[in-house]
Amino acid sequence: MLVSIGTKNRAKSAAITNILNNFFEQVEYIQLDVPSNVSAQPLSDEETRQGAINRAINSLKQSGAELNFGLEGGVRIIDGSMYCCNWGALALKDGTVITAAGALFLLPESIANEIRSGKELGPVMDAYTNEKGIRHGKGAIGVFTENLVDRTEMFEHIVKLLIGQYLYMKNHA
Repeated sequence: MLVSIGTKNRAKSAAITNILNNFFEQVEYIQLDVPSNVSAQPLSDEETRQGAINRAINSLKQSGAELNFGLEGGVRIIDGSMYCCNWGALALKDGTVITAAGALFLLPESIANEIRSGKELGPVMDAYTNEKGIRHGKGAIGVFTENLVDRTEMFEHIVKLLIGQYLYMKNHA
């Protein structure tokens, strides 16, 4: 089975391969650097979800794979506080698109203010931690949960939701 991954982000790719390898045999993965067609820093659930959908569809268009994944991180405001939000999409060859969302967690006000000023979370987190490539590993969620949850684990939950819906559809068609 050919599976396309609409990103070259290591944390997102690991989430997909970790979960799919538990459910399918003989999977061939292709990583594609496809556009999300949304802002570099999505600022709502709607925009983040759309970015995931666009990545999945753009992956399908490039690869023609059986399963095509798009995962997108963004932020949303609830009662004036900024939370990270995460969405995933799975595009199938027949045009069906399945979506799911994951955990929300509060960003400290100092980080939220940087994003409100127009910056993207990844580089803000790199500066905050004095590390490079936080988004490819523990992510903001790892930093702000004392590494109890890292970015791969957070996205694994979304991939499970996507695959679970896919299997349900396939088994109950």
